[in-house]
Amino acid sequence: MRVFVLTLLLLLSSLVQARRGFLDGGQEWGYVDVREGAHMFYWLYYVNGGQEPSGKPLVIWLQGGPGASSSSFGNFEEMGPLDLNLKRREKSWVNHVNLLFVDNPVGTGFSFVDKSRYLARDNQQIAADLVQLYLGFLRENPKFKGVPLYVFCESYGGKMTAEFAYELYKEKQRTNNTDINIRGVGLGDGWISGLDSTITWAPYLKQYGLLDERGYNSVDAVAQRCRLAVEGGEWVRATAEWGNAETAVSMAVPGFTADNFYNIYGGRLRPGRGELKAERNASLAALTAAKGMPLSLRAYAVHAGLRSVASTMRRVQDALGLPPRVRHVAQSTPVFNALKGDFMKPVVNVVERLLTETPMEVSVFNGEWDLIVDVIGTLNWVNRLQWPGASQWKAAPQKPITVNGQDNGYSQSWGNFTFYSISRAGHMVPSDNPDAAIAMLRRITHLD
Repeated sequence: MRVFVLTLLLLLSSLVQARRGFLDGGQEWGYVDVREGAHMFYWLYYVNGGQEPSGKPLVIWLQGGPGASSSSFGNFEEMGPLDLNLKRREKSWVNHVNLLFVDNPVGTGFSFVDKSRYLARDNQQIAADLVQLYLGFLRENPKFKGVPLYVFCESYGGKMTAEFAYELYKEKQRTNNTDINIRGVGLGDGWISGLDSTITWAPYLKQYGLLDERGYNSVDAVAQRCRLAVEGGEWVRATAEWGNAETAVSMAVPGFTADNFYNIYGGRLRPGRGELKAERNASLAALTAAKGMPLSLRAYAVHAGLRSVASTMRRVQDALGLPPRVRHVAQSTPVFNALKGDFMKPVVNVVERLLTETPMEVSVFNGEWDLIVDVIGTLNWVNRLQWPGASQWKAAPQKPITVNGQDNGYSQSWGNFTFYSISRAGHMVPSDNPDAAIAMLRRITHLD
């Protein structure tokens, strides 16, 4: 009886310590000064259901872009406890894990810099900032010291996650910091090798019957210019050619809109609405930010800047008591521009280091209907990975992902590496196919 009472008191204590935050549910939030002039925002949701938080894994979610906000898009559109209409999301990741949204790089979302010179210019700086963010988070939230940590992400977040995870592991080894317990990463539709994605757009679209021979040749010609720029180390030019390749796709595929880069069957970002109507409902700031951006990011910026989204984030700012001088930036053009010289640089070698130099479990997942990071391109770099289990992984069987009797794709696993191909999903797997995403989440975090 005494043991039961003590356990109950400990549970109630952990729940009481949680702040109410925005609407309901236990939350924590704050800023970490990751370096001079750079202030990174985090927003934690404790696992639902009265469960002891320290008994469940901590999952960090990093959005893409670069410059896209986790606190708005990932939270309200993909896996947070509330949807865009502020209705409870039945299939939220918060039902299973503690979920930490980080607005990264600095200058994104509620994160901010004192001056533009403090924006991150490369992936190494982003990773260093994230290491400081996590250490600062543990100082403010000591109950998560030693709790198993997994980092999940989307798109450009994959590039940032790989480097962050590796640098965090090195920090643990260097300082013998037992508070750090990073166990694995989930690289979702990750921009690990931008060239592999770009040069496979033409064959991918042709495979789905969306390009004729003439269209194939026009898209491939621009993609090859991107390849030459990458091979020549002309990184800013490579980023520009990537944007040109997007334009070539939109011109070659009849009826193709910017939304289709995230899902070839369309309508993901603005279901049931045309682009003009979406732009009419976007804030002036979002439309201004979208000017001059590549097509896919333009669609993202316009959608993320819808007045309804902006209104919600203003309410969030008031509820969390964030500094009045901070303005939420859903998709930051300055952040993207600061990284133009780094955007197309691959991090395949960093993924190899995770597999060969750390005990971490590395999981890669891809929606089969995603174009911007298509599954053909992802498998190209995955099959080139050099690690001790490479040949065994290639020979491993593909096992179906079955949820409630329905096929949701397949997984292929060996050692500490698993690849997931997710059916009926584009770029945003957690919202396109939430059942498969949650099944994968629970498997990766060893809840099942």
